[in-house]
Amino acid sequence: MSNLKTNHSNCHFKKIALVGKYQADGFALMLNELAKTLQALGCDVYLESDTAENSVITSLPIIKTSDFQGQIDLVIVLGGDGTMLGVARQIAGKEVPLIGINMGTLGYMTDIPLKDAQSVLEEMLNGHFTEDIRYLLEAEVIRGKEVIGNGLALNDVVVNRSGFSGMLELTVHVNDQFMYDQRSDGLIVATPTGSTAYSMSAGGPILHPSVAGVVLAPIAPHSLSNRPIVLPNDSAIFIELIGGKDVSVNFDMQSLTHLKIGDKVKIIRSQKTITLLHPIDHSEYKALRQKLHWNEHPSSF
Repeated sequence: MSNLKTNHSNCHFKKIALVGKYQADGFALMLNELAKTLQALGCDVYLESDTAENSVITSLPIIKTSDFQGQIDLVIVLGGDGTMLGVARQIAGKEVPLIGINMGTLGYMTDIPLKDAQSVLEEMLNGHFTEDIRYLLEAEVIRGKEVIGNGLALNDVVVNRSGFSGMLELTVHVNDQFMYDQRSDGLIVATPTGSTAYSMSAGGPILHPSVAGVVLAPIAPHSLSNRPIVLPNDSAIFIELIGGKDVSVNFDMQSLTHLKIGDKVKIIRSQKTITLLHPIDHSEYKALRQKLHWNEHPSSF
């Protein structure tokens, strides 16, 4: 559940790790400029190891994400939401906050435009920010009595078929209660963070980050009455594959496990969380307006 609060203390993050979308054009130049900005503000700047390996910058010390806890005060992600998802899953539960700098179009989690980074970061490093705590899902893939795979997801856990196979059939239980049998192209289990991602594309509702819920959104269901539903976020969800070929379960679209008939996927809320830091004037509604191109009307507020 999101827990928004404003920090008015003179907080200073001394040791900062940079993580970036190194495949992007001009990335090294942007990363170098960001590092110089942070150093000018008195910070010790490190490069995350994969980022360092794929950039031409050699002047900064290198650190692995597994070593962030206790050594890094803040992580700044330069890229998009996909980059943020990757690093967030790696450091979930390690109590290291993240700031997102967006290199292109507006991101939900990487919400600071690159052109504004210098002025915004100076304010935030002086303690003018909001904290936004997001929870993750954790899943186990069970075959018989054996756990054959597991994963964390900040956005969603998705059971779906390949593009060349027919519909799959699933049985879903929630808290040991039968919910339904479903024929569809798949099923999305999404957090509030992920409600604006694949789930939304499948017709699922948008959840505000502070809503304590989890979305089940079917992908192209055979029955039109099979609609998305919002469950309490303490639900234990069991999805069993009872029919279909070339089926897999993936976690934030970044890792996957192939399924066989009879396999079960158990999904619960993780005890691990991440903390996103936003500028003091951050608004979820503004982000939605801009990202989804909602009409804006004059307001007296």
